[in-house]
Amino acid sequence: MRYRFLFLLLLLISVISCKVPGDVVYFQDSKNLEQITSTNSFTPVFKVDDIVSILVSASDMDAVRPFNLMGGGSSISGNDGNGGGSGSGGGSSEPTYLIDEEGNIDFPVLGKLKIAGLTRIEAKEMIKEKLKVYINDPIISVRLQNFKITVLGEVSSPGAYTIPNERITIIEALGMAGDMTIKGKRGNVMVIRENEGVNTYHRVDLTSKTIFESPVYYLAQNDVLYVEPNKSQIRTSKTNNNTLAIILSLVGVAITTIGLIIR
Repeated sequence: MRYRFLFLLLLLISVISCKVPGDVVYFQDSKNLEQITSTNSFTPVFKVDDIVSILVSASDMDAVRPFNLMGGGSSISGNDGNGGGSGSGGGSSEPTYLIDEEGNIDFPVLGKLKIAGLTRIEAKEMIKEKLKVYINDPIISVRLQNFKITVLGEVSSPGAYTIPNERITIIEALGMAGDMTIKGKRGNVMVIRENEGVNTYHRVDLTSKTIFESPVYYLAQNDVLYVEPNKSQIRTSKTNNNTLAIILSLVGVAITTIGLIIR
C-alpha cells in the first residue's frame, strides 16, 4: 500500500513539473531529409519616416559631387533621427534622407523624389534614370538604414533589434532574441505588421513546418514579434507569496506522511 502511494505521489509530481514535448519542439511534422522550401518571398518597400542612404558614383567624380551633398532638404545625419537641413554632422559616410509624410525625399539638384512604396531596386533605377541627364553611367547605391524589428514576450532577450540587411525570418529574429523560454507558447506566435497606418495581426505555429509557408515568415521593417506565455506561466505569475507558502507546507506534510508510512 505504501509503495503504491509513493508511486502515485511521484507520478503526480512528474505530471505537474514536466512539460509536454509537443508544446516545445519546433517543426514536429517535418520528416528526415525532407526538403522544405519557403513559398513566400518578401522585398521591403520604403515607408514614411524611413531613413535611406543614397550614394552616387561614376568615373567622373567631379560630376557626381553635387549629388552627394551632406545636408539640405530632408537630409539628416547618420546618428540624428530628426529631419531638416542640419547636414550629416559626420555620423555617416553616405548622405541620408528621411522620407517625409508625403513619401518624398529632397534630393540635391533633382529636388523632391517620391520613393515611398518603392523597393530598393525600384528607387535605385528611378534615380539612375533621372541622373543620366547629368552623369554618364551613374552608379547608385541605395540602402535602408533603419530596418528594425521588436521581439517581445517569452524570449530570453526581448527588445528592439536593428537589422543590417533587408531580409530576416521569424526564426532568425527569435535567435537574435536568445530563443523562446520554456514558458513561450510556440504554437501561437503573433506578428504585428503596420502598413499605411493599419495594423494587421498574423498568428503562426512554430511547432509545424507550415511556418515556412506563412506570409510573415520574412519580417518587414518595424514588425513586432510577440511570444505569448503559456497557461503555466500565466498561473505562475498570478501566484503570490501566500499561495507559494501553502504549497511548500503541503509538500512538507506529504514528505512527513511518506516518512511515517515507510517506517
